[in-house]
Order: sequence, then structure tokens, then C-alpha cells
Amino acid sequence: MALPTLKDVAPTFPRRQTRQVSVGKVTVGGDAPISVQSMTTTKTADVDATLSQIYALAAAGCDIVRCTCNEPEAAAGLAQIIPRSPVPVIADIHFHYKLALAALEAGVHGLRLNPGNIRKPDQIKAVASEARDRSISIRIGVNGGSLDPDIDERFGGATPEALVASAVRELDYFREVDFDDVKISVKASNVRVMIDAYRLLADTVDYPLHLGVTEAGPLPGGLIKSVAGIATLLSEGIGDTIRFSLTADPVEEARAGRMLLETLGLRERKNVDLIACPSCGRAEVDVIKVANEAQAAFTDRDIPLQIAVMGCIVNGPGEARDADLGIAAGRGKGHLFVRGKIVRVVPEAEMVSALIAEAEAIMTDGIDAVLARADVNAEAISAAAREELVQIQGIDANSDASRIAKVLAVTDPVSDAQAGSQA
Repeated sequence: MALPTLKDVAPTFPRRQTRQVSVGKVTVGGDAPISVQSMTTTKTADVDATLSQIYALAAAGCDIVRCTCNEPEAAAGLAQIIPRSPVPVIADIHFHYKLALAALEAGVHGLRLNPGNIRKPDQIKAVASEARDRSISIRIGVNGGSLDPDIDERFGGATPEALVASAVRELDYFREVDFDDVKISVKASNVRVMIDAYRLLADTVDYPLHLGVTEAGPLPGGLIKSVAGIATLLSEGIGDTIRFSLTADPVEEARAGRMLLETLGLRERKNVDLIACPSCGRAEVDVIKVANEAQAAFTDRDIPLQIAVMGCIVNGPGEARDADLGIAAGRGKGHLFVRGKIVRVVPEAEMVSALIAEAEAIMTDGIDAVLARADVNAEAISAAAREELVQIQGIDANSDASRIAKVLAVTDPVSDAQAGSQA
């Protein structure tokens, strides 16, 4: 029987084609890279604190930052923040349309309007007209928790259809003043509703979409809900910019968003992809502790390598042979390997520091150079350590020749023929 191909079992979804909009220097939609957004938690009027958080977000991989503009002092703060921000700034507007006009005057790169709490058509069109004249984009930010009461009543709550209807009505107001520099979000805290709302919206309009599960909550639940909703849609080709709405430091939002895009292959890797075994009785070190130390050590180093932390020398290098770099524990030693080849053996206490040093060497000199200067004795030392552990703990799961032979014997065609004759 022919084995199925990936094409047979896993349909692919080409990215949905949309219009493009600009948020300062960042293009959203069309074939532009999917961008990561987050929102400051500082008082916008506190210019220094807000800028400090924006710089931290940018360093964590955030492409666009949103700041609340909920009072005149916040609008005044934006006028000082925007010229000094390393990334485009969007003003978040609720209830008071004149604050949107003030934010535009302050020089924001985009607005977010909630159709559920700025409902007067003349006010909505006044903001859209001013944004049009300044070539500033607006996100229609529909939220399941703050729908316009008449839409909520008509649809019986925050259904996918209700969320999309709210966005479409806002679009109609914009079109009346010839404004279409728009992206849209239809967020809900219920992941199923959120997914269905975005699918429906994607079939209804061709504007770029901003994805998010609103009010996702603290870690780890908020992270799981956000990934479930956002990753599902991205895998279907839906989505042009994303935000993880976590009850946490917003830097965690930016890191999570960037990591998700890198994991899905939708953005070029910026930082380490740390893989680690889940540990077992064979492990010679506290894998969780070493992996956490390694993760913390690499967090801000901008080293785009896949790095493995493995609990034992018996199976570790084989299981992680596709990693750029890794280390496996073995009775007080750390066995450092590059693309599956043992290059150095270090004391257990130096495992993380050795990983850092070798990763930096790879970034500076390249993998071939690092392999060329491998310790000539490292392979033999590791082989001896592996054999010692096999004698103590049992077989090497990567190379159990006797078991493999028994498995092949079961599949022998002669055995099959005999079984058929006895049937």
C-alpha cells in the first residue's frame, strides 16, 4: 500500500489576500509579514514610563504598540511619545470621539475605535474624515463584551454574526466619507466564537484582519486560549497582525506573539528555539531546571538557532540530532553536540555557559568552523559514557539492534504468507 503524502492528509491554506494599510513604517495585509502588537499598561500621560515600556516591547519583538488615549492628558502625552517611539503607535479610543481627533493631532500612526461605545454616526464619520485627510489608518475593533446594544439584542448576544454585523455597519459609515484605510478585529473571550467570527468576516470583506482572543486572562490559561484561537486562524491563512491579550507584563504578550509566528514559519526566527526532553527516570540532571536556566540565558541574545537540552547521553544526541546545538547530561558531565556530533565534554555545572559560548561561536564563525575545531577526544569520551549508562540503565532507544531485528522478523513476507495459508 502506498503511503499517503502530506498533500493527501494535511490540506494547506494559502494566505488570504487583502488590501494593504500602513501603520507608520509597518505595512499590514497583502503579502506583508504578519506583525505583532501589544498595548502599554502605563498611564499614557506618564511619558517616560510609557516610552520605557514601548522600548521593552520593541526589544521583545513587538512591531506596533497601542496606547490608551482616555483623557486630554493622555493625548498630550502621545504628542511627546510618538517622536521618540521606536515603533508605530496606535491610540486606543473609547467613548469620546474628540480624543481620537486629539490623538490624530498628536501624530499617531493609527487609531483603534470601538463601534460599541462610539455610536453616533456623525462622530464616527468626523473621525474617519480627519483620518482620511491625514492618511492615517483606523482599526475597527469590535469586542464581544461591548457590542452596540441594538446589535446585541438583534442577534441574541455576542454571536459571530453579531460581531461581523457591528464591523460592517462601521465600515458603511466610513464609506460614506470615502475612507477605506481600514483593518478590522472581531474579538471575543470565547475561543470558538472568536474563530467563527473571523472566518465569517474573512468571507465578507477583503480588509486586513487583526487577530486576538480578548480578555484571555493570566498565564497559562490566557496563553493557551490565545494560541488556540490565533494559531487556528493563521493556519487557515487568515490574519495579518496579532495580539495576545494576557493578564501579564505586556512584554510577555510580545514574546508570545513573536514566538508563535516563528513557530509557524510565518516570521524569520529572531531568537533561540529551545527544545528539551520532558525528562524521565533515565535523566542524569534536573532537565526542567537546566532548560529554564538556558531559556533565561538566551532570552535577550537574538541568537536564531534551535538549541536542545537533553537529560541523558544515551538517547539525547540522537533524538535531537536535527538541532543546531545541544547538550546532553551524563553522570556529572555535559556532552555538547552540534548537528548531532559531539564537540566537547564539560562539567555539569558549566552546561548552560557552554551552550552560550558555543552558540555565540556558531553565530560568529559558522557551524562548519565550530565542527572543525571539535575536541578530537569528545566522541570517544561520550561513547564510553553512553555505554556505561546503557549497562546501568538498559538499552539505547536509538540503536537497539536486537529489538529492531525482532520487529523486522514479524514483518517478514514469509511470515505473512504462512499467516495467510493458516487463515
